[in-house]
Amino acid sequence: MPIKLIVFDMAGTTVKDENSVTQTFSDALSQFGYRVPESVINPLMGYKKIVAIKRMLHAFEADQSKVTPELIAKIHDAFVERMISFYTHTSSLEALPHAESTMKTLKASGIKIGINTGFSRDIAEVILSRLQWREKSVFDYLICSDEVSEGRPNAGMINRLKQMAGLAETDEVAKVGDTEVDVREGQNANCKYVIAVTTGAFTREELEPYKPTHIINDLSELLEIIL
Repeated sequence: MPIKLIVFDMAGTTVKDENSVTQTFSDALSQFGYRVPESVINPLMGYKKIVAIKRMLHAFEADQSKVTPELIAKIHDAFVERMISFYTHTSSLEALPHAESTMKTLKASGIKIGINTGFSRDIAEVILSRLQWREKSVFDYLICSDEVSEGRPNAGMINRLKQMAGLAETDEVAKVGDTEVDVREGQNANCKYVIAVTTGAFTREELEPYKPTHIINDLSELLEIIL
């Protein structure tokens, strides 16, 4: 069966990320006295950000009684505020090479294009507005981690996108992302293709153990796989 829907991640997959998300996350944690190495933060960047914060606090807070929902919410709010400010003002925000043209080509062939992200909706909307992706008709649907009960690697965001696209349960879907949790999300959603891209947080060697169906270095390679 042909692919009916392709689900793309944002930062590191379709949107250029020169470590800005990791740095912003680090800054938000530092504001509350937590010095977490970037090597620890990077692998968690595909996760729902509330979940990533909770995991890091449990790893770096000796007094676990301090890891409260209130503290997690405060750090998350600080991250969101910093991330929105960054994406609103940065001059370096841009789509990754061939991201827009690839999505448009796939869309023109009749495939629905979905975007999902570990960001909350308010951050994602700033990115879409700055890149003018709605005006350019780059994608069809967007779902964010704060709009589902569980984020990646749970299949909830992909399942929601299938519903938005009016697809049947058996219709074929492809997932494209740059992290381990993107790969596992696609696998949990039983995607026909789970395609990892090396433009983000993980190298080819770091992605291989998670067994995506494909690993690519440029989004233009999707055209040969899908079409």
